[in-house]
Amino acid sequence: MARECDSTTCTKEDCSTCKDRKTNGIPKEVCNQFSKIHRVIGIISGKGGVGKSFVAASLANQLAEKGFRVGIMDADVTGPSIPKMYGLTGTAYADENGLQPMVTKNGIKVISVNLLLPTEETPVIWRGPVIANMVKQFWTDVVWEEIDYLLVDMPPGTGDVPLTVFQSLPVDGVVIVTSPQDLVRMIVKKAYNMADMMHVPVLGIVENYSYVKCPDCGKELKVFGESHIEEIAEELKVPLLGKMPMEPEFASCADKGCFENVKNSYLTGGVQAMPEINK
Repeated sequence: MARECDSTTCTKEDCSTCKDRKTNGIPKEVCNQFSKIHRVIGIISGKGGVGKSFVAASLANQLAEKGFRVGIMDADVTGPSIPKMYGLTGTAYADENGLQPMVTKNGIKVISVNLLLPTEETPVIWRGPVIANMVKQFWTDVVWEEIDYLLVDMPPGTGDVPLTVFQSLPVDGVVIVTSPQDLVRMIVKKAYNMADMMHVPVLGIVENYSYVKCPDCGKELKVFGESHIEEIAEELKVPLLGKMPMEPEFASCADKGCFENVKNSYLTGGVQAMPEINK
């Protein structure tokens, strides 16, 4: 069943009693009355520095290219990177309907704390509950209009923000992002177990930094050691959605603010794993 917030058919009272909007008995937050969001997908990781925002933006690009209406909620409040990747600058504005997201050159709607601060270098020195409340407001106060897939780029770990997202938003599934290192099995299991405890389906696992190709001979160099992600995916009984190399061209696009030009073919499996839209 699609997750829909339509002001003409859905009220706060409706949502508080709807079984599809509860997790462990906790009612979901009601999104902005001018928004209608069909699918909410979380992008999570057990630790930082694995390229979670890169995966979220890559999936968003592919979905947008296929004609879907896509949004990215940058829920990594203390380490936001999505606006920089797409070259979004300035301050998002609010009108009588709510806060308006900014739009990338390829049509992806984005909201991030960096679009609300005086400068992109301004630090967010907030305690956990304040950060979690800001993420809720990205759902309740932002005018997303109609979105097929809203990708939520979460901070690493299993703290306040991932818990808030799982409890407050109608998450349809999560993608776990990791890297090929010895401690990966433990880290992936932490992220998987949190999703499982919150009754959120794990759509699959993406491994980043799997290798780098030698520019001269094309040999795959395993900089972080041999990968065991296939074994982990099999053990957890979830699909392996892609293994991504380190691509200097992709990194350059992110640094230059032109990530809309990236077509990450290594993540085709991730797009195929997205739940269907029921309208």
